[in-house]
Amino acid sequence: MTNDLGTFTIRPLDPSPSSQLRSSRGGPNSDVELVHSWVTHPKASFWLMGDAKLQDVEREYMAIAAHPHHDAFIGLHDGEPAFLMERYDPTEVELKGLYDAEPGDIGMHFLVAPTDTPLHGFTLGVITAVMEAMFADPSVRRVVVEPDVRNSAVHALNKAVGFEVLCEMAKPEKTALLSVCTREQFAAATGGGV
Repeated sequence: MTNDLGTFTIRPLDPSPSSQLRSSRGGPNSDVELVHSWVTHPKASFWLMGDAKLQDVEREYMAIAAHPHHDAFIGLHDGEPAFLMERYDPTEVELKGLYDAEPGDIGMHFLVAPTDTPLHGFTLGVITAVMEAMFADPSVRRVVVEPDVRNSAVHALNKAVGFEVLCEMAKPEKTALLSVCTREQFAAATGGGV
């Protein structure tokens, strides 16, 4: 996806500790090191991994890679790692047995990398790219999310791309705001088509 902010692309996350990043900016040498630096940053408090060690993050993303209903991706902005995206089957992961799933539901998480030089509109550009990636699969009818009820910044972003709040729900790790977005809601909110 290309827009006024640049080009967004997505590639599978390589959870192996030996993976090598191709970055002109230096920094972490593997996807796991990169994601560890993102999920342990204070701005990522709602990921609940602030105290995670590198091995914890490696174990988490190796488990996701091995899971048949959960995938993780690194999002790139103009070729540089800039966000994390997860896709999951909500009838098997995260929301299994907690809501009335519909055929074509897909679950999503995303995390924008911390930066010292924020770009206006960047996070909205990221969630738009993430949603386009979700709807690129023709079998997906709705994207389902379950952010923490206290995460007002994400609630505003979700609303901006067409999410509708269904309810609050108690999960073991948090009280979540279950929200869904259909293809039509996304297209109406963003002026695009999917």
